[in-house]
Amino acid sequence: FLGFTPIFGKHALLAGFSPLALVTLRTAIAVGMLFISMLILHRQFFYIYPVGLIGCALAGLFNGLGSILYYSALNRLDASIAHLIYSFYPIFLAVWQMLDSQPVNRITFIRLGVAIPGVYLLVATGSQTADLTGALLMIGSAILYALHILINQRVLLEVPAPTVTFYTLLSMTVTVTTAFLLFNRQFPPGGTPWWPVLGMAAITFFSRITLFLGVKHLGG
Repeated sequence: FLGFTPIFGKHALLAGFSPLALVTLRTAIAVGMLFISMLILHRQFFYIYPVGLIGCALAGLFNGLGSILYYSALNRLDASIAHLIYSFYPIFLAVWQMLDSQPVNRITFIRLGVAIPGVYLLVATGSQTADLTGALLMIGSAILYALHILINQRVLLEVPAPTVTFYTLLSMTVTVTTAFLLFNRQFPPGGTPWWPVLGMAAITFFSRITLFLGVKHLGG
C-alpha cells in the first residue's frame, strides 16, 4: 500500500494541491473512514486506557510532522527517488531502538554508513542537480516515521491494532490540520480532480491497519 503513496501524492501535487492541503485532506478522510467502520463493526475498539492514548497521541504527532516533511519533499523530488529515500526508515528505527537500550546488530551501523551517502547519489543522476533540500526533508520524514513505529510498538503490547491505528491517525489529523490552518489555508480551485486524494485516503486507511497488525505480531 505504501508503494502507491508517492504515485497518488505526485498526481495530487501536480493537480494543484499544496503539500499541507494534501496531507490534511488524506489524513482526515482516512480517519473518518476508520471511525465509521469501527462505529458500525467494532465499537469496543474505541476504548483505550490513558497511557495508551498518550502514546498514540505522541506517535501521531511525530508521524503528522513527518507526513508534512514527506509531501514537501515529494513536491521537490521524483516520486520513485523520494520513496526510495523514505524506504531507509528501518535503519533509523534501529538507531531509535539502540537509543531505547534495545540490542542492535553491528551490520545496522554499516548499512547506515552506506545509506546516508547513497542518498546523494540517488538524487544526483546524470545531468540532474541534486535537490539536497528535498532529500533532507525526506530523511527527516523517515526518521520521524521510524520514531512513531517505536512508540506504537510499546502501545501495541496491550492495545488492539485497530485502536492504535484510530487514535494515532486522529492525532495525526489534529497535527496536520493545525499546521494547515496556521500556514496555508489554500485549496485548489474548482474543477481540480480529487481522485488522487481519495486514493491516498484509502491507501492510508488500509496501510495503517496492516502496519500496526504487523508490528503487533512481529515487533518494530
